[in-house]
Parts: sequence; C-alpha cells; structure tokens
Amino acid sequence: MADYPRPDSGPAIELVDATKRYGDVVALDGVSLRIDHGEFFCLLGPSGCGKTTTLNLLGGFLPLSSGELRIEGRRVNDMPPHKRNVNTVFQNYALFPHMTVAQNVEFGLRMEGLPRVEVTRRVDEYLDLVGLTSHGRRSPSQLSGGQQQRVALARALAKRPAVLLLDEPLGALDLKLRHQMQLELGRIHRQVGTTFVFVTHDQEEALSMSTRIAVMSGGRISQIGTPREIYGRPADRFVAAFIGESNFLAGSIATDAAGSEFVLDGGERMPLASGLGAGPATLMLRPESLAVGPVGSAPGPWIRGRVVGEAFIGNHTRVTVNTAAGALVVHRLHDGRAGEVVAPSKIDEEASVWWSPDAAIVMEASERGVNDGSFG
Repeated sequence: MADYPRPDSGPAIELVDATKRYGDVVALDGVSLRIDHGEFFCLLGPSGCGKTTTLNLLGGFLPLSSGELRIEGRRVNDMPPHKRNVNTVFQNYALFPHMTVAQNVEFGLRMEGLPRVEVTRRVDEYLDLVGLTSHGRRSPSQLSGGQQQRVALARALAKRPAVLLLDEPLGALDLKLRHQMQLELGRIHRQVGTTFVFVTHDQEEALSMSTRIAVMSGGRISQIGTPREIYGRPADRFVAAFIGESNFLAGSIATDAAGSEFVLDGGERMPLASGLGAGPATLMLRPESLAVGPVGSAPGPWIRGRVVGEAFIGNHTRVTVNTAAGALVVHRLHDGRAGEVVAPSKIDEEASVWWSPDAAIVMEASERGVNDGSFG
C-alpha cells in the first residue's frame, strides 16, 4: 500500500468557533475541535445534534456562518469541495449503476487526469484492499450491500485524500453485516493510516472503532475523549444516558473525618471511593457494576428492592429492581465477573442491590434531574 505524504506535525483538521445558522435556527453553535493525523474520529449523537452539519462543513458542502476551518493547516472556509484534500463515503453508496466496479473506482482518478497506468495500478491496489479483487467487471447491482459499501470505500480512498469523511456508511446494512463492516473499517484504517471522520448515532459503532469520540447535543460538543473515557467517565448526564445504559440516583454527599458518603434521598448511605465536597449530587452507576441477590446477601451497604423484571439478553441477564431510590437496572453477566447475580432472582421477590464504591460516578448538582430512577 503506497503512503500518502502528510505533514509530520500539526492537526489534520481544526474547527475554531464554528457556527452554522439557517435563518434563526442555529444548527452548530461555536464548535471548536482538533483532529490529529491518522485518527479514527467519531462524531456521535442523536438526530439533529449537528454531527452531519459538521461533516458537511468539513467536506465543503455547506458554508460556515462564522468561525474558521483549517485542513492540514490551510484555511479552507471558501474553498470548494473538489479543491479540498478530502473525500466522502455516503450511506447510500452513490455508485454509478451504469459503470462496472472498476470503472466506479477509477472515475475520480480519471477526472484528475492521472496516467492510465497509474489509474490501473490504483484500481487494482484499492480493490485488493477492500477484498474485491475478482469483482472489477461486475456491476453494482450484482453486489450485496456490504460489497457496494466496499466499492464506495475503494473509490474514495483511491484518490488518497488526507481526510476521509464517512456519513453513517453502515446505516443501510443489517446488524450482522454492520458488525462485519465495523471490523473491516478498522482494518482498512489501520492499513492506510488516513484520517477518518465518522458520523453515527450508533454508540456501539463509535465505541468499537474510534480512537476518539465527540458526543454532540443541540449543536454543541458535550464531551471529547477516548471510548473508555466517554463510557467510564461521562462529563454530564446527557453523555452518561446516551452512551450505554445508566442508573441515576439523587441524593447528597456527606463528609466527616472518616471520609465521604452518598446519602440517597430515601435515607440509605453508601460509601464513596474518595473525599468530595458536601452538597446535593447525582450518583451514576452502570448496570454491569451493580449486583443483586437475596436480602441479607450483600457484602456491604445495600438498597432493598423488589425484582420487577428479568430478561435474558445472551451474554447477560437484565434484571430490573424497584427501590425507594427508583428503578435500578442490573446486568447479570454470565462469565463470573462483578455484577453477576448471587442467586437466581424471581419476579416479585425482595432483593438487595449493591456496588463497589469505586464504581460510582458522582455528578454535579446541576445534573440531578428528577429522582425518577431513570436509565438511558
């Protein structure tokens, strides 16, 4: 695989206070971010959060209302898409149906006026990269959805862009094929080293493929971090609820010489891993960090509740327990790790729910919300 020449330092992409307005509607509100060379960077969020708007700004399909965009250190605010060193893969593939697979891949190269021998070499190289060496003479209609997406990838990468933009490229595929293509995208990214900017609303896609994630909401960035940081230490309640599943408990922090405790609104007291300032707060707990068992089986502080639901999900069982603090969801893992149910639970039986102090994440008082035991 030939290397694309890139600067040794500096970011691949910089957005500085980027804003996009449609009349009175603000689709993107003062967003700033930096994407380094070779990253697999994901823009993640619900519909209408601004992630696709951001991608379209990077690709030059939309103009900025204000702010600045730099690609490889070069200001490109007013530069048309075809002059930016970027390429885009769309969800609907956008292949030419009247062309063969090879002709689709070579189209952009021919438009650039590359020598015929170079065009042929790149077509062979990138069809091999995506595992379609023997499919060059087929038409797109003779390919599966996953194969068509691979052709779109080969076509985009054959021009060797500095940045590849991917706009929910796996959204039209079924679940099993999506999982296969996630692995393929990861492999291709590692092999070519091109900067990928990937838009999705699917948390699993973002967590499994990205080097870093920007979680977006309401036209702003809520948090940027690695998948482990985003999942393990969410910046606020929105991120905690959107990424995976979470339990939220309202209460307050009490401190004394012995340390800190979280006092639930129902009066139960739970130790915290480290000393924190006293005052109202919200406790966030992932379902896999909780354990549930018969009353009296907890090894430490616990909450009494009643089992109201149990569902087998494959690698875990999802147990719902109503407590004075609200409904808590527990994932009973099936491999003996923390979170496994001590004894089989039964619907309508009383139970204890507990967790390790270091599994709890304390959020600011402004993130309390309603003490409804909600989970995202």
